[in-house]
Amino acid sequence: MSVMQKEKLRIIRKQKGYTQQQVADFIATDVSNYSRKESGDVKIIKDEWDKIARFLEVPVEEIYEEEESKIIVNNDHPVFNDKSANAIVTQNNYDNIPGTIVENLQSYITLLKEENKRLKDNLKSLK
Repeated sequence: MSVMQKEKLRIIRKQKGYTQQQVADFIATDVSNYSRKESGDVKIIKDEWDKIARFLEVPVEEIYEEEESKIIVNNDHPVFNDKSANAIVTQNNYDNIPGTIVENLQSYITLLKEENKRLKDNLKSLK
């Protein structure tokens, strides 16, 4: 299985002088997960494409590259990366969870991470 690197995204990020850590912080994920997204190992969902484009101050079309449908299984952490709205299959038998539900949960997790960061920042300002 070939990995589809996000060359346009990587090139523009570097041209603008941003690190993977800065983009990861903006989309509320950790740098290792963002690195896997940029290298094509993990799917970048539409909401993340929009956020990254906003962060880099470019139209989404300038950085977007198609995703290959694939599922990556890590025995410690299953990573869902399936473009279809059908079933996701992992070693944990989550084979009847529709892809749309997984994407919704990923969006919700992103929202929670952003809220957590905001609350931590508020807490720091109170000290």
